[in-house]
Amino acid sequence: MTILEVQGVSRRFGGLQALSDVTFSVARGEIVGVIGPNGAGKTTLFSALVGLVRPDAGRVTLDGRDLAGLKPHRIAALGMTKTFQNVALFAESSVIDNVLTAGLLHHGVGEARDEALNCLDRVGLKGVAQKLAGNLSFPERARVEFARALCTAPKVLLLDEVMAALNHAEMQEIMRLIRSLRDDGVTLLVVEHHMRAIMNVCDRILVLNFGRLLADGTPDQVASDPHVIEAYLGRSAEAVRR
Repeated sequence: MTILEVQGVSRRFGGLQALSDVTFSVARGEIVGVIGPNGAGKTTLFSALVGLVRPDAGRVTLDGRDLAGLKPHRIAALGMTKTFQNVALFAESSVIDNVLTAGLLHHGVGEARDEALNCLDRVGLKGVAQKLAGNLSFPERARVEFARALCTAPKVLLLDEVMAALNHAEMQEIMRLIRSLRDDGVTLLVVEHHMRAIMNVCDRILVLNFGRLLADGTPDQVASDPHVIEAYLGRSAEAVRR
C-alpha cells in the first residue's frame, strides 16, 4: 500500500533547475535509498517533501493527504519529518532537552521527556541524556538529530546522510536501527553516499542526476544500470554489489 506519492515535482532556484518532473511512490514499510552526485537535487527533494521548500510544480501526498502549502510543523504532525545534514543543536541545553522539543509536537512536557528518553535509548545515547549537547562528538550529535526526528513519531522518516563521518561499526549499528524501525512500521527514505551501506539496507534505490530521476529499481538493478554507472557509480559499481 502506497504511503507517499510524489508526482511531477519541480523546483528552480534562479537559473538552476534543482528538481525536474520527479515522480515516484513509496510503499508503506519500504526502505528507499536516494543517491546521486553532489548537486543532483537530493536534499532539495527532501526539503520539498517536508515543506521547507515549496515546489514550483507537482504534488506530494502522504497517506492520501495532499501536502500542498502546509508548513513543516503541520507535515511533521501528519507523520513525515527529516533529519538535517548540518546538525544544529541547542549547545547549552542537555541532550534530552534537545530531543524532547520534538516530542512536544504530540505530547505535554512530561510525556515528551519520557518519549525523548526512549528515543535516545533507541539510538544508543541514553547514557548521555543529561550531558550538554555542546560537549558531544560529531557522531553523537548526528545521533541526537536522529533521536529528535524519531521523537516526532514519524510514519515516514527521511534520513539525510546520517552515516556521514561514522566508522564501520557505527555504520553497522545505524543500519540495524534503520531495519528495526522498518520492522516497527516506519517507512524510510535514506540519502547516503556510502554505497555499500545503502545498497545493503535499502529495498529500492532512486537515482537523481541534475534534478531528474535517472533510475528507480532494486539495488542490483541500479548497480547494473549503464546510465547510473556512467553518471555516478563508475568503476565501483561491481564493488557496491558485493
